[in-house]
Amino acid sequence: LSGGASGGRARSGARMERQAPGEVRMSRAVGPAHANARGELGAAQLLRWIDAAACLAAEKHAGVSCVTASVDDIQFEETARVGQVITIKAKVTRAFSTSMEISIKVVVQDVFTGVEKLVSVAFSTFVAKPAGKEKIHLKPVTLLTEQDHVQHNLASERRKVRLQHEDTFKNLMKESNPIWREEDGTVSTRGTSVQSIELVLPPHANHHGNTFGGQIMAWMETVATISASRLCRAHPLLKSVDMFKFRGPSTVGDRLVFNAIVNNTFQTCLEVGVRVEAFDCQEWSEGRGRHINSAFLIYNAVNDKEEVVTFPRIKPMSKVSYKHVSFSNQTAYSRGRCGYRALPRISPHTSNNFPLSHGNVEALKKLAAKSGWEVISAAEKIKIYTLEEHDILSIWVEKHVERPAHLVYHLLSDFTKRPLWDPHCTSCEVIERVSEDNQIYYITCPVVNGDKPKDFVVLVSRRRPLEDCKTFSVAAKSVILPSVPPSPQYMRSEIRCAGFLICAIDNSSCTVSYFNQISASISSYFAGNLGGWSTSIEETAASCIRFLENTVDDG
Repeated sequence: LSGGASGGRARSGARMERQAPGEVRMSRAVGPAHANARGELGAAQLLRWIDAAACLAAEKHAGVSCVTASVDDIQFEETARVGQVITIKAKVTRAFSTSMEISIKVVVQDVFTGVEKLVSVAFSTFVAKPAGKEKIHLKPVTLLTEQDHVQHNLASERRKVRLQHEDTFKNLMKESNPIWREEDGTVSTRGTSVQSIELVLPPHANHHGNTFGGQIMAWMETVATISASRLCRAHPLLKSVDMFKFRGPSTVGDRLVFNAIVNNTFQTCLEVGVRVEAFDCQEWSEGRGRHINSAFLIYNAVNDKEEVVTFPRIKPMSKVSYKHVSFSNQTAYSRGRCGYRALPRISPHTSNNFPLSHGNVEALKKLAAKSGWEVISAAEKIKIYTLEEHDILSIWVEKHVERPAHLVYHLLSDFTKRPLWDPHCTSCEVIERVSEDNQIYYITCPVVNGDKPKDFVVLVSRRRPLEDCKTFSVAAKSVILPSVPPSPQYMRSEIRCAGFLICAIDNSSCTVSYFNQISASISSYFAGNLGGWSTSIEETAASCIRFLENTVDDG
């Protein structure tokens, strides 16, 4: 269980916080038996507690027994140490026909100072299992607050992400001829392969008679941690879990076989894939198991000086291993949670928007100035870089254009021209002119993977270079404009930070750098490239170059 610097707040122990209807709370004192080698609460133990609290919340709503279907999007922000108190809050965000999404929030409190810090936020899915052949249709969740309504709406989007996640993995594993390019400095993952066997005993079973989901997740985390430690040669710290997917039950007497291996590395973190198979006595003798669970766990590590370890690139052991690398490349770029992020509201034609437009440009420049960008593709006129930082993935596409920088700036800063070269942009129109250099656009995009078409409300801020600089800037960021509410025809999506930096090489050519800090809502447009089975980014960049070099400037 990894930690990070985060603020805390002190709470008085004399007054109890009001508990929301339908919420389940579980408090646990962290003892030595719960700690890992670093004296911190082990992630395996926390996963047991999280699953138990979520199950109780699901059964409180359903009124019948419930079982874990999946646990996803777990992010670990802070550590908990021996002597501190863990509090887990779980509640149903949305009920579908027979399944429910449960939101889980974990905080840690220091008993001496009273300071509380956020440890984790997660979402799980539980399925109602009534006794016998009884059928059930779950009642709707009672929504009392604005946050309840927000999470209720987002639950549907998170459900789509889970289904798309599963389909993507299945499609990738069907690919028969992956192309692996050998790179210098890579290391083999062969030594990270770990297998472990557990016999399911009565203490491991839940109150339904099946193996407790939290126990299976704990065993998976233990095996994954061993696998990660073999590559990093240090104590791995679990940062997040992409998904625990329960595919079938197991019962007392089953033998569970856990196989784990490092799938991929991303500069300062690595991903471990774990697969679980169950065997009853007959299946055990025949060597025929049931695939009951899979998960992808993301770790980083620190050395004895508490410095974050940098990992080498890995060399897959086989074609199947390479497919897992491709899949982890894609999922890494879609790990931004489908949670609520407050977008800035904007009031056209007021001076209050200056900080927002200035911040728009500054955010783009700061993204470009970050260190750690890695080249993933290079051609004659096009290079593609990626950057991972604190589970946020960004992309940088660099293009060489035979056209003066000021003319390229004029063409790219007019977003109404974007559909002429960008196949991911169906339409783009100006809906508000905030100032000469700041305009709000309404953008629509085509359907991807069968979802609704997406739309955006985006503030575009452009800046000419100062006297001591030769770089033009065109920055884009999603905003909320009350006059353009979401439409049922489109899926309203978000651009966190994106745009172009245009740097003159000489009087007749320039370098155009496009940056995008990828959010979950737009990851599908980049998934093919980052997974290794598409060249759409290169094709779009080439289309942009042709547009810039061949278009007659009208300004």
